[in-house]
Amino acid sequence: MNRRALLSVSDKTGLVDLGRRLVDLGFDLVASGGTARALTDARLPVTAVSDLTGYPELLGGRVKTLHPAVHGGILAERSPAHLAELEGQGIGPIDVVVCNLYPFAETVARPGVTFGDAIEQIDIGGVTLLRAAAKNCAHVTVLCDPKDYPLAGLATAAEKRRLAAKAFAHTHAYDAAIARWFADQLDEAPAGLPRRTTLTAEQAQSLRYGENPHQQAALYRVDGAPLPFTCLRGKALSYNNLIDLDGAWTAIDPFDAPAVAIIKHSNPCGLAVGADPVEAFRKALASDPISAFGSIIAVNRPVDVPLLDAIGKLYVEVLAAPAFSPDALAWLAKRKKSCRAVQLDLAAPHGPQVRTVRGGLLMQSPDTRDATPDAWQTVAGEIDEATRAELVFAWRAVKAVKSNAIVITADRATVGVGAGQMNRLESVRIAAAQAGEKAKGAALASDAFFPFADGLEAAAASGVRAVVQPGGSIRDAEVIAAAERLGVAMVFTGVRHFRH
Repeated sequence: MNRRALLSVSDKTGLVDLGRRLVDLGFDLVASGGTARALTDARLPVTAVSDLTGYPELLGGRVKTLHPAVHGGILAERSPAHLAELEGQGIGPIDVVVCNLYPFAETVARPGVTFGDAIEQIDIGGVTLLRAAAKNCAHVTVLCDPKDYPLAGLATAAEKRRLAAKAFAHTHAYDAAIARWFADQLDEAPAGLPRRTTLTAEQAQSLRYGENPHQQAALYRVDGAPLPFTCLRGKALSYNNLIDLDGAWTAIDPFDAPAVAIIKHSNPCGLAVGADPVEAFRKALASDPISAFGSIIAVNRPVDVPLLDAIGKLYVEVLAAPAFSPDALAWLAKRKKSCRAVQLDLAAPHGPQVRTVRGGLLMQSPDTRDATPDAWQTVAGEIDEATRAELVFAWRAVKAVKSNAIVITADRATVGVGAGQMNRLESVRIAAAQAGEKAKGAALASDAFFPFADGLEAAAASGVRAVVQPGGSIRDAEVIAAAERLGVAMVFTGVRHFRH
């Protein structure tokens, strides 16, 4: 008896070529529904599952492969006892199972999908086929990814185990997507987060080490989705590169105008918008040219040679942008070989933010709230339109800085950044010292309220003349009185942007 392969696929990529290869290797083909039709149309000999089982497809195709003639053939060990039992029932062994699942995740991602449409994309038979074949991987080759089709009929014992692990990961991710979707339908969760969640991810690449050389690390794709960035040239990104890349991307996110963020240790040492990327870069670099050495730079416009000429000899670890011109890539390859070029998918959606703590997980929705100046309250002085526009930039910029966060800005560029200090006064002092003379007449943003008037007083002493902050302190009246006394205009946003 020839060896047999069972094929039942939703994604028919590479199906016909696979069928031909299996026939050439001496396999008999068994297939269900549309898979059988595709193979028949290609003039390949194929037995329909309904002919194998003696039952037609039932319930509009909901039941096709759920039958002992199928699963007995898949699950049987090649022991004399099992083979004799199969023979007694008129069932033949199945040696290869090729299956991928209905596109559930893609279906529920479409706007306006109905509950009924989603339910019909929950695969039952396919998941069962994959699990049965993976369980019996000592005897059966299971293929759920067209990339692995060349192994059909030729897989070694080790490869069969690897393919089984891949199949179990595939069904796990599939079930996790269904569980999350159902949780969302229940509408029981606080702040739009599910009451129960299942996180699945597969390793995209191993990293040399983590934050420090004695720590192991790897990059994972959440739910197996494609990464929203691609390294076009240069060596592999490190753990710290990836953290800083995320910070750089976050910093340019709010801006429609050409924007450049220069990131060091996950904080922007320079952030600016300009008429074009070159102007934005020069303004961002001027914020802190010393810290920019060894930085990661993100720009929300395609990179071309004029921008690279402006960056010049500055040592840059990573340059990230939505696109790179061919000339720009050639320039980098010739003149800045150590710089990685990373292409960003700026339209990639924001998912929930997840962090581990000892014994559990923290999950929150991403902080994508933009500035809403029409809702701001002017509590001291007067704010003209030019000042308000500068405060909007400062408010967007401070959101990318670690708390306690203070930024001082002028002409839509940071001139001083105080990040991650244990008290807000020290953050003001750091930002003011960095800004120097540029603080005179500048704007300042604080990611959270001033708990005392001392921070505002330090800002005013440096020359700052307009402040945007959330408000909400029990000492707001004291801080407002200090602003009035010092001639500093101030607005309250009513929104906080902590970033820990």
